[in-house]
Amino acid sequence: MSAPCSDDLLGYLRDQRWFAGKGGTSEVRRLSVLPWLRAAAADGPRVRVELVTVETEGSSLTYSLPLAYYRQPREESAADLVRVVDDPTEGQLFGYDALRDTAAVAALLHGFTGEPSGGGLEHTVTGPLDLPRDVASRPLLGEQSNTALIVGDGLLLKVFRKVERGRNPDIAVHEALTRAGSTSIAALRGWVSTAAAPDEGSYDLAMLQDYLRTATDGWEYARASVRDLLIEADLYADEVGGDFAGEAERLGATTAHLHQALARVLPTAEWGPAELVELAQRLRTRLRAAATAAPGLTKHAGALAGVYDAVAELAEPVQVQRVHGDLHLGQALRAVEGWKIIDFEGEPGKLLAERTGLDSPVRDVAGMLRSFDYAANSVVLPESSDNQRAHRVAEWTARNQAAFLAGYSAHAPQAAGHPTLLRAYEMDKAVYEVAYETRNRPDWVDIPMGALDRLVAAR
Repeated sequence: MSAPCSDDLLGYLRDQRWFAGKGGTSEVRRLSVLPWLRAAAADGPRVRVELVTVETEGSSLTYSLPLAYYRQPREESAADLVRVVDDPTEGQLFGYDALRDTAAVAALLHGFTGEPSGGGLEHTVTGPLDLPRDVASRPLLGEQSNTALIVGDGLLLKVFRKVERGRNPDIAVHEALTRAGSTSIAALRGWVSTAAAPDEGSYDLAMLQDYLRTATDGWEYARASVRDLLIEADLYADEVGGDFAGEAERLGATTAHLHQALARVLPTAEWGPAELVELAQRLRTRLRAAATAAPGLTKHAGALAGVYDAVAELAEPVQVQRVHGDLHLGQALRAVEGWKIIDFEGEPGKLLAERTGLDSPVRDVAGMLRSFDYAANSVVLPESSDNQRAHRVAEWTARNQAAFLAGYSAHAPQAAGHPTLLRAYEMDKAVYEVAYETRNRPDWVDIPMGALDRLVAAR
């Protein structure tokens, strides 16, 4: 069902961290309003999901907005107001972000109990769940391309904001790995989709999985180690109490085990000469697109082209499989029992077909190597560094990259043995980072640009 949309709706989207149209001219092309959920409490809000298709500079994306509507404005929720509508049967309604409203979240989850919730939603359960009707929830801080909420005592609800028709790769990978008993992830418990439309398929809206309540974020864990090193100016990295190398090696081993599990339960293939030429072309295309947003990249165009040409000329076939696709320290959690990998949606800027395609595990290895460099340099931004601190940051980066590679190679030596491909993927990731920071955090752009300078110099 379609409904008119307002400038308020687009204004709300532009303010969200997960909106992809920042810096461009955007227009709402379609607003599809799902039916009201039947599971909302009588004295609570009316709850429904609204799908907003926005076109920015010729590119269209659809966003999922679960909204909680009240007949009267709520002063305590003023910051979460999304839109005001005149409903033909309900009159004027005030729509708020449903994910900030525990009663609304409970309504969205009600379908997991086995009772129909309506709202044009389908709930799939993959394991035993005990969700009371009024289950409590609270948003998890630090969200980026999606919104995560802690539900009850031990569950995490991840709500996808940018949605496409078809199975979301995060659900597909988690479902396969959970079924296989993988210990490298938090187990999947279920997911929420829209009811399939004739000849159009459905959208995956959210997934429910175990919440690792005692886990530590890998990004912050690594950065704390860097800060420890900088404080101890007269010690080497291996002498500092917060040395991260042991954890980096264990993370490398976990990544290798993850790749092995993915290869067992999901499709694999082999790239020969034709596919490697296509890969090199994709890398060149990504560079051209990134240079449009970040013209400073053009100084390295020739050097990067040479590396991509070397990929096209590889003589040996490359084994490919499903991979994480956007692996970095922020996608790794250190739990009591070891490292866990999260968020299998792939690189946010890619289309679904690209994010679900087969690739070399080397892409994930390169992403993690870049992340060690990023974590270290984010503690001391280049413009505020000096020679000593720059040396210590470089020391920490090299030590932990080597430890990660050692842990990975001990369990997956074949994937680690592609230096040309690894170099190309590292450069490709740095190119992506330069474009991303140019659009979103210009103060940070020197981190990936400096890395690209070093990668090109070491070629």
